[in-house]
Amino acid sequence: MNSYKIAAIPGDGIGKEVIAAGVEVLQALAARDGGFKLDFETFDWGSDYYKKHGVMMPEDGRARLQKFDAIYFGAVGAPDVPDHVTLWGLRLAICQPFDQYANVRPTRILPGIEGPLRNVAAKDLDWVIVRENSEGEYAGQGGRSHRGLPEEVATEVSIFTRAGVTRIMRFAFEVARSRPRKLLTVVTKSNAQRHGMVMWDEIAAEVAANYPDVTWDKMLVDAMTMRMTLKPQSLDTIVATNLHADILSDLAAALAGSLGIAPTANLNPERRFPSMFEPIHGSAFDITGKGIANPVGTFWTATMMLEHLGEKRAAERLMRAIERVTADPSLHTPDLGGSATTRQVTDAVIGAIHGDNA
Repeated sequence: MNSYKIAAIPGDGIGKEVIAAGVEVLQALAARDGGFKLDFETFDWGSDYYKKHGVMMPEDGRARLQKFDAIYFGAVGAPDVPDHVTLWGLRLAICQPFDQYANVRPTRILPGIEGPLRNVAAKDLDWVIVRENSEGEYAGQGGRSHRGLPEEVATEVSIFTRAGVTRIMRFAFEVARSRPRKLLTVVTKSNAQRHGMVMWDEIAAEVAANYPDVTWDKMLVDAMTMRMTLKPQSLDTIVATNLHADILSDLAAALAGSLGIAPTANLNPERRFPSMFEPIHGSAFDITGKGIANPVGTFWTATMMLEHLGEKRAAERLMRAIERVTADPSLHTPDLGGSATTRQVTDAVIGAIHGDNA
């Protein structure tokens, strides 16, 4: 029997609720399949930890995570802690040192969910967004001078390296090659950003030469927002910078029906470090504690974690269970226009897992 050590970091807000639900579902799945075991260890790092200790996680936090096969992450952010403190103190403090440079965000309209676009069938919106996750606009380069004075200056320097762009481009072409349509769209802003973005375009063309079976095109990021809303069926796999893909993937989740259903994998493809898996919805303090957070994004994220661990059959079983549950409107949480609770959706997914004889 395969056994995997999973670090669970619920974090802030509804992260605590949905990760608890995700762990419960994963344990039920492991018990149902019988071919693997998941050993979870939960870490209480986040904003509450920060208020007690002055840091989002302990100094040896990354060293403690190194021994795990994967990290199951909830959300980070609190109304009374600056966003840059929470993000750089926890999520990015894990992603960057662990070189999780490939952020993968699948988007599709699940059964029973109606997206906001008129006359768009589920088959017309089925994308994978690949986000460069280690440099670009979120490299952390820059600073502030003359603080508080009229002439105060702040700089935020985008860092693009040939090595970083090449590896994410190769990863994106591989993802596109693995999908039926073998179609990749490269997103930049090379008309206005004439250095880093032009290099993106040039490297995309260089890498494309090694993938003659993949059809590719490129779009400026502003035009891409229109294409996503007006011609969703023309897209399949998308690759973009850290900032551009961050924004486009939230748009994609909204077009698929809700941020509450969207999953993410932060991958170190070479597996030198553990990869981290998280829903994209954030901490959502406006609904924290109400028991109505949508756990579907966390469950879908779990399927990506299982695939990464090599448990493809279990991942497929969990995805079937998710789709059975979303197909029932009575099991939609408020973000999807329903009145179901986190508990009801979790119980329904567990029931679907036990009822799946495939």
